[in-house]
Amino acid sequence: MERFEVDILGCGSALPTTKHSLSSQVVNLRDKLFMIDCGEATQLQFRAMKLNFMRLNHIFISHLHGDHCFGLPGLISTLGLLGRTAELHVHAQPDAEKMFRPMLDYFCKELPYPVIFQAFDPKKNALIFEDRTLCVSTIPLKHRVPTAGFLFEEKPKRAHILREMIDFYQVPFSQINAVKDGADFVTPDGQIVANARLTRPADAPQKYAYCSDTSYYEKIIPIIEGVDLLYHDTTFGESEAVRAKQTMHSTAHQAAEIARAANVKKLVLGHFSARYPNENVLLTEAQAIFPNTVLAAELTCLKL
Repeated sequence: MERFEVDILGCGSALPTTKHSLSSQVVNLRDKLFMIDCGEATQLQFRAMKLNFMRLNHIFISHLHGDHCFGLPGLISTLGLLGRTAELHVHAQPDAEKMFRPMLDYFCKELPYPVIFQAFDPKKNALIFEDRTLCVSTIPLKHRVPTAGFLFEEKPKRAHILREMIDFYQVPFSQINAVKDGADFVTPDGQIVANARLTRPADAPQKYAYCSDTSYYEKIIPIIEGVDLLYHDTTFGESEAVRAKQTMHSTAHQAAEIARAANVKKLVLGHFSARYPNENVLLTEAQAIFPNTVLAAELTCLKL
């Protein structure tokens, strides 16, 4: 199985504490790094996890609340000090460039690499990034300001060749890629060897959904249906349901309801309020509805 991991840099909410850093994650797909949100101290957490700054080329900002984006200018500055020359793409709602470009022009006048802001509409479920192995789409969320989550989807993989059968039928190296892509093999004497005899099915593509910050919002269910891993806003416990509604966040109970309705494989709770010295109360509430639930924690790696 090829690497598809989520590194938790921060999973606290608006108020930084000595226990939790502010929101940030890194999706690691085959050693290509994609950052989601960039709260204060993100670059320190990045170093603490021994991640490679130069493998980071795309940053996705869910919304323009400070606990999700105040770390961005500092990270961009640090990348310049490290001698970066490759482009850095920041995917965010249109106001992000209006906010951050003046800061970069003032503090990072001699930045040795281009920062490219790529705007998306947080109200739409749309593809915003694609390469040969991955697609990233927005997940419209329900919060006090325009907010989007992100769905990371591996593209379908190629079949695995059966080496012993390839050798038995003496398939030329020049035809291996065609066989991986589903082609049959025709021997020099005209015998057709079915692809199923030469390969085994590829591993199913994996999917990760990031949904923070949001009220309980059933419209996301069709978008995240069946994902391997769901990270969902769990700012409050059910005893604070009124407060959750006022601030447009979710409770652990609501996050679990979404996970169950969407038939996801695993739920990760995060974006914890500082009022909880021990988040096990949130975990207990969620597991009563969706047993395969875990708590996010800083400097941990979740493997899909």
